[in-house]
Amino acid sequence: MIVVRLLFRFLLVPFAASVAICVAMLFVIAAHWNRFVALAGTNPAPPDDAAVFLLLLAPALVMSAAVVAMLAPAAIGALIAEAFAIRSWMFHIANGGLSAWTGWLMLEDVRKPYEIFNEPLIVAGAGIAAGFAYWAIAGWSAGFWKPMLEQPLGSDSTALNQTRR
Repeated sequence: MIVVRLLFRFLLVPFAASVAICVAMLFVIAAHWNRFVALAGTNPAPPDDAAVFLLLLAPALVMSAAVVAMLAPAAIGALIAEAFAIRSWMFHIANGGLSAWTGWLMLEDVRKPYEIFNEPLIVAGAGIAAGFAYWAIAGWSAGFWKPMLEQPLGSDSTALNQTRR
């Protein structure tokens, strides 16, 4: 049973990290929606695929360096959560916010030409949203060795005592 749970964690944790990255990117896109619309309006006759590229792929390309810089501290926090079976939503949200903040600080030279990275509140908000998304998928059941649904210690002994009477 423990081997199956370990294999399940090896699949669930990367999936949750991927969803968390997408949630962070969507948060940044929503926070900078007016800037993206202004960029789309600068070209009077864009091709049909330009809107899809501008709204979905361009932020992904710009944020790829940020994702790598922010993913390393978040991965360390996720490994700590898995190793010690930390299932607190506060831990995962703090991990997301701190890893985004750390990545933002490490990218000082890279973020200067891009307006998207100049607002630390949006970057921290994206990290918090990503941390919550990770917790919702994989963090609430962290730790492959700890059972997800624990029975209280007193419930078994109470049932045992009632059957003896």
